[in-house]
Amino acid sequence: MFRKILVANRGEIACRVIATARRLGIATVAVYSEADAGARHTRLADEAWPIGPAPARKSYLAVDTILDAARRSGAEAIHPGYGFLSENAGFAQACAEADLVFIGPPPDAIRAMGSKAESKALMERAGVPLVPGYHGEAQDIPVLRDEAARIGYPVLIKASAGGGGKGMRIVASADDIEAAIEGAKREASASFGDDRVLIEKYLTRPRHIEIQVFADTQGRTVSLFERDCSIQRRHQKVLEEAPAPGMDPLRRTQMGEAAVAAARAVGYVGAGTVEFIAEGDAFYFMEMNTRLQVEHPVTEMVTGLDLVEWQLRVAAGEPLPRDADHLALRGHAIEARIYAEDPERDFLPAVGTLVHLRQPPDVPGRVRVDTGIVQGDRITPNYDPMIAKLIVWGEDRPAAVRRLVAALAEYEVVGVTTNLGLLRAIAGHHAFATAELDTGFIARHAAELLPPGSPGSDFDDLEAVVLAAAALTVVRDQAAENATQAQVTGDPWSPWAAIDAWRMNGEASQALCFRRGDAPPITLRAYPLVDGSYRLEWPGRSVRAALTADEAGPLLVLDGVSRRLRLVRRDVELTVILAGRNHTLVHDDPLAPPRTETAGSDRVTAPVPSRVTHVLVRPGDVVEKHAPLVIVEAMKMEITLRAPQQGTIAQVRHAVDDMVEEGTELVTFLIEGQAP
Repeated sequence: MFRKILVANRGEIACRVIATARRLGIATVAVYSEADAGARHTRLADEAWPIGPAPARKSYLAVDTILDAARRSGAEAIHPGYGFLSENAGFAQACAEADLVFIGPPPDAIRAMGSKAESKALMERAGVPLVPGYHGEAQDIPVLRDEAARIGYPVLIKASAGGGGKGMRIVASADDIEAAIEGAKREASASFGDDRVLIEKYLTRPRHIEIQVFADTQGRTVSLFERDCSIQRRHQKVLEEAPAPGMDPLRRTQMGEAAVAAARAVGYVGAGTVEFIAEGDAFYFMEMNTRLQVEHPVTEMVTGLDLVEWQLRVAAGEPLPRDADHLALRGHAIEARIYAEDPERDFLPAVGTLVHLRQPPDVPGRVRVDTGIVQGDRITPNYDPMIAKLIVWGEDRPAAVRRLVAALAEYEVVGVTTNLGLLRAIAGHHAFATAELDTGFIARHAAELLPPGSPGSDFDDLEAVVLAAAALTVVRDQAAENATQAQVTGDPWSPWAAIDAWRMNGEASQALCFRRGDAPPITLRAYPLVDGSYRLEWPGRSVRAALTADEAGPLLVLDGVSRRLRLVRRDVELTVILAGRNHTLVHDDPLAPPRTETAGSDRVTAPVPSRVTHVLVRPGDVVEKHAPLVIVEAMKMEITLRAPQQGTIAQVRHAVDDMVEEGTELVTFLIEGQAP
């Protein structure tokens, strides 16, 4: 076994590998970019080496720098995690040439499976079933257009050299095929340095089922059963589970044998995942990921195995710890990926500082959180926006779903927009509970999973709780501030330090104004009562409320009913966390300086911090409404910004490769009557 390994990755997967290495007595070396200085993975490792600036291409993708860190630190092997260099055959080869063990498959296996087109040809020869499609070398648009017509619409365009939904487009008709090909090629080139694409028949109600395989250097290959990864957005996984609901033993055997055949066809060694798409009684090979998968924990939970330990043992030349006859499934596991993204804005990645982070506690074998982030860390546009993975286990699927619902209710994040609301909606949806799964699940149930901001039937009670908690928080903070000020002035008996809201010839009260989203502001009055509670009044409602705290945290008592909640305040913004859900209000203080806002349809701004990759217009161009103007890239996702109106371009304020912050003006339009 190795004495010391270097982990060529960051975030939760680096922390995950370090944890297993530590358990096995293996020293670890972390690497970090300037953006990750002090990150959790650097603190968990025995050593941490800087490797360059924030952009991945200058740090986590800098092969020579990483190899140099491995050599200088005395590491014997390199674990690539997933993403970055994990499926880079050149890096695997460079490790071998540097006399370092690459904890992954041989370079030839990575090359064989790295091209979707080449891998499909290889699988066809091995007898693995394929989706009808085109995987050829000819890449000019007329050829691709003709092949799409031959296959029959709808079709799916995919980047040949990568995965994760990058360079993927669904095309419903011939009218859209050329623009889709061009967009897919641009994104594939930006993400993988290779603009080749393939085309497949698009299945309308498919399930995404993958098989975990493992192979050693002694020629043994086993299947560690399947995972269902059908709940997706933007062709990227959101929830995964094992085993696949409804999988009968015969189908499991058939898919496992096909996956093992795929691995053997390329002389595979180590951990790999063979991905299939299934519809009805048929299943088809999609691709093989020559690395550990993000969702590997669900397999660990139902098999009782540590797949990172298996990787380390196989890479050290040891045989597989178990053969196929000693592998079995136990119970059911589900993983939810918690992302910094806004589902209501088409899943745009979000950035910000995690001013409050509370995760459900780990319960060995039952609840597990894999993360590389702690409270106070910042989500930046440099890397993938995943915050954590929440994994739960139950004796059967209903038990696992119940545990998922409970754990998600305990998860709290303030400071950055997340997909927690969507995850809770999915976990509590009747179709998920009954395992009616396919890759169109989120889109089909969008009206229920992503409802517009309607109040709902319990709005009055919810509004009362949120308003009362916010109001009493403001009053409490004002009292603390006044008490501090009185101590500073040396006159604790000054009437200006009093907090009793006394007034001449009137009932003591204080007016407080709050805004919630785009709704009209609400003004309430807070009347202090002799027992320390308050009477709160606003149009149509009067309640009696008290805010206290004990060893379990804040407690709001509203008209005699107590509720546990959490309160996070950032300046004028207050977030009330109730049953795991965030409710954010803004306190409008009449004594605060006014805020200015800029908006309008005569400009196009960056929706998130990003890099400009394409500028499609020039000053003076006349464009139609919704015409593409600028393409930006953020967190490995390409975003096309379109014209909000028909008009003439006045200015293009940024060029290709410029880094821009959220809200930065990119394109402005001539205003009627304005000189060009």
